[in-house]
Amino acid sequence: MGALTDQRKRSSTDLRLPLSSASPKKPRLIPPSPSPISPNLPQPAPFRRLVHAPQRIIRAFGLGSSSIRRWKPSSIAEMGNFFSQLSRKKQDEMFALEEYKKLVEEQSGFPGDEVGKVSSVQQKSPELSTRNETEILDGSDALSQKVEDGGMLTINEAEILDGSDVVSQKVEDGRNMALELVQKRDERISVKKEPLYKQLYGKAKEHDNILNSLKFEVEVLNKKVIGFRIEAELLRKREEKPKEEIEELFYPLTAEEEEEISLALFSGNSHKVLVAHESSNIQITREVLKCLRPGAWLNDEVINLYFELLKEREKREPKKFLKCHFFNTFFYKKLTSEKHGYDFKAVKRWTTQRKLGYALIECDKIFVPIHKEIHWCLAVINVKDGSFQYLDSLGGLDNHVLKMLARYLKDEVRDKSGKEIDTQSWKKEFVDELPLQKNGWDCGMFMLKYADFYSRGLKLRFSQEHMSYFRKRTALDILRLKAG
Repeated sequence: MGALTDQRKRSSTDLRLPLSSASPKKPRLIPPSPSPISPNLPQPAPFRRLVHAPQRIIRAFGLGSSSIRRWKPSSIAEMGNFFSQLSRKKQDEMFALEEYKKLVEEQSGFPGDEVGKVSSVQQKSPELSTRNETEILDGSDALSQKVEDGGMLTINEAEILDGSDVVSQKVEDGRNMALELVQKRDERISVKKEPLYKQLYGKAKEHDNILNSLKFEVEVLNKKVIGFRIEAELLRKREEKPKEEIEELFYPLTAEEEEEISLALFSGNSHKVLVAHESSNIQITREVLKCLRPGAWLNDEVINLYFELLKEREKREPKKFLKCHFFNTFFYKKLTSEKHGYDFKAVKRWTTQRKLGYALIECDKIFVPIHKEIHWCLAVINVKDGSFQYLDSLGGLDNHVLKMLARYLKDEVRDKSGKEIDTQSWKKEFVDELPLQKNGWDCGMFMLKYADFYSRGLKLRFSQEHMSYFRKRTALDILRLKAG
């Protein structure tokens, strides 16, 4: 044993010297590699390597930490059962290789990150990343050179050469695995996706049909709107006459006309007949015409004659005025006599074809003056629109009048033409924004101007302020027996 101990000491010193002093090359001094220590003995603490420059220590995934057991070279070579130590070292290397392969397979199992995982696999490998294997590779180069120079190797140096083959094989396996992953990456990259703008354009084209349909609907709606606007404009022009015609209703009276009206209303014999209307047998004396003075109530003769003049005006210019019929002030009294409440027979002969020359159902509007003791109102039958209207200058409402007129029109049509019409379904309207009187005597004048404007197809564009002018204008029309 003593000889063995001496030999062990000599192996650490004498065998480091070159075998031949004549060799021109000076071998590098390489620290001896430690041999595995028996598992029954405590693990010796490794010597720290002196670092003279920045050293990168990889600590990701536990690499470079003290938890990983690394094989460190020892300065003392130990002897023992050589075959048992070699066998245990081979087993450790095989186990490390299997762990390395499992790690590579796990990392390569995700197809999206092979390129980044190749480097991580190499860094995670506890065999390739350790300083031990780097030293093995460096030492193997020096030992190979030493063998070529004819030098003798120690047992530890022989183990280093054996371990370098294993390490080289593992490095080769890692390179092959990395090449395979890079090849797979290249294959995936070769199948490139379309640019983003092409993808967005393709998605936009999918909605072309919807956009086209919406565009068509918008065009249809625009055409409808244009049609409605044209129709509304035509209706407006039909309802509203030109400005010249509106001004015709309010043209100022001349001095001669003012003098003529004043003489008829305020001077001369009261019983003198001023005008006589042949077709209606109505005579107007100065006494009767005085009702057109300011503050006076209108009488039946003036109202009935003015309605006759409105009817003659429509006959003179049928294109300018609506086709209308004007009942006199006695019609509604006869229709609603106190004895029966409703008497169609009392007025049945008032509207024969021989007397009128037309049927009431052919008219656009039918005007019926309504007298309530001391107040005048107007009822309008709109045959063209299918409605009944009640106009009271005091803002009153009388649905009973409209019911009586609806019943009358139904009986009138049945009697004259044998037809049946459903007047109960016609609308019963009370006119909004109706011009109202502001005194106690202009109700008759308001009633006449309601009929005048409606027979022209105009809206009621007058007020209490115009009543004084309308009284003079009505007196002038009666004196001339011609409504303007």
